[in-house]
Amino acid sequence: MNAFFASIEQRDRPEWRGRPVAITNGLKGTCIITCSYEARAYGVKTGMRLKQARRLCPKLIQCPADPQRYAATSTAIMTALTDITPDIEIFSVDEAFLDITRCQRLLGSPAHIAQLAKRKVFEASGLLCSAGVSGDKTTAKFAAKLEKPDGLTIIPPWEAATRLQDLPVTALCGIAEGISSFLATYGVHTCGEVGQLPISVLARRFGNPGRRIWYMCQGKDPAALQTDIPAPRSLGHGKVVPPDTRDRELLLTWLLHMSEKVGTRLRRHRLQATTFYIGLRTRHGWIGGKLRTPLPTDDGRDIMSLCRHVITGSWHGEGIHQVQVTALDPVDTGKQLELFLAGNESPREINSVMDAVNQRYGELVLAPARLLNRSSMPNVIAPAWKPFGHRQTI
Repeated sequence: MNAFFASIEQRDRPEWRGRPVAITNGLKGTCIITCSYEARAYGVKTGMRLKQARRLCPKLIQCPADPQRYAATSTAIMTALTDITPDIEIFSVDEAFLDITRCQRLLGSPAHIAQLAKRKVFEASGLLCSAGVSGDKTTAKFAAKLEKPDGLTIIPPWEAATRLQDLPVTALCGIAEGISSFLATYGVHTCGEVGQLPISVLARRFGNPGRRIWYMCQGKDPAALQTDIPAPRSLGHGKVVPPDTRDRELLLTWLLHMSEKVGTRLRRHRLQATTFYIGLRTRHGWIGGKLRTPLPTDDGRDIMSLCRHVITGSWHGEGIHQVQVTALDPVDTGKQLELFLAGNESPREINSVMDAVNQRYGELVLAPARLLNRSSMPNVIAPAWKPFGHRQTI
């Protein structure tokens, strides 16, 4: 998609069309999540601070993000694309790979199917998108970025190596500065030069991902589409807090907020966990670590008890910049119920009622009283968001 969040706002607010728009996390957000192409023309970029962006573009319109609306639009787009082929990998909230190998006899040439996909996206969302066509995922993704907005670029598989050979290796998705620095020690800077390097050099350093990189740089990425969402290996939530926060009660409030979010998400997907990572980030790194509950749990109160251990035993008044609560070993709850439960009321029954109310009326409408003081910053869409399964959470 093209400047996805900003495009949705311009779609729904006609008076903003053709004007520079920047999306921030709430009205208090100071970091730009994304911006319209009109803003980019002034040099405004994703990740830039709002204050700097306003110096570049005094007429910049700040818009608080609306993750639920963006997720709904994404879901409509991805559903529409499945009309073309069931062989689809939803890569992120605004990007998907379609393997059209099996539907060309029915729908026509790759170029025609790409135009069909663009039309399906517009009909489902009212938004324009860019498409790339090639013989592998990496080259197709690169092609989609060449003509934006509303572009269509075709790189035939037999031309891919030639088209990529003079590109810096970091132009391809998945090749970051660390890999680029490693290649530079061998005098390798472009995709074509990677092909001159023995594949064993990358394989020794990075294993199978290194082998994939070697093929990617030649337009022969061997990775197949990931059409299924694997079971979660971890499940967590974090919150960036005001720099150098030292207020113990405030930290406990944010940790409780994250504990309740993790507990709610575990219950929604019928999961429980025993091992949790509780982390507090200081300017020098993370403190905290892995802690275990006596029995598998999906209850925010059990998770919060681990957070209290970290605050009591690991935190010594350092300034905190971020809190993190992650379930490290979520498993399906298809097990026998616990025989002994503390108290007279079952936490499972309480949580069931609370979840039903919150699902109907909004997140944390029913919540522990301490959370009345939680951060007013809204939720965001995680990079790995998917429109179904355990990755659907905002």
